[in-house]
Amino acid sequence: MWDQRFSEPGFAYGIEPNDFLRSVADRLPRGPVLCIGEGEGRNAVHLAGLGHDVTAVDTSSVGLAKAEQLADDRGVSLNTVHADLADFDLGKDAWAAIVEVFCHLPPPLRGKVHRAVAGALRPGGTFVLEAYTPAQLEHRTGGPPVRELLYELDAVRADLDGLRLEQAEELVREVAEGKYHHGRGAVLQVLARRSDGAE
Repeated sequence: MWDQRFSEPGFAYGIEPNDFLRSVADRLPRGPVLCIGEGEGRNAVHLAGLGHDVTAVDTSSVGLAKAEQLADDRGVSLNTVHADLADFDLGKDAWAAIVEVFCHLPPPLRGKVHRAVAGALRPGGTFVLEAYTPAQLEHRTGGPPVRELLYELDAVRADLDGLRLEQAEELVREVAEGKYHHGRGAVLQVLARRSDGAE
């Protein structure tokens, strides 16, 4: 499905970064950044442009090829990994930040990935998440039309046990990200941080 979508002309979700990520980008520590479910690369390329060493992971080789082209067009370097998150090892103490934007995983996989995030972050590392909530089913302006693939704060908070949630809220905002995310959307925004050990 994703190869088909990313094979369409242009960029399905645009070439500009996600608004929430842009708003918190200055709070990300320096160091390697992992963008999961990154698709065509708009967020990874933005962070690379800010000087981060970014790795983009996605299940679509078509999307990653477009991410590499976008990086080349912007004059930045980007690492890409073609992998299914069900099999991808996030590593241990590996990342200064992990970014997940509109990557709607089935509940068992979502829990597995999110529980791995705390250990995969370096001390002081940051996790950034934006996803649609079940209330998005009323808006129909993007995201999967399946309730179980939509994210709720309580479930995500439980998955991220071990991280400090510095920002976590469900809200409705205008989303303008390509032709597939356009209009008022019900979203969950989370910025969480691993303790740096000095607290």
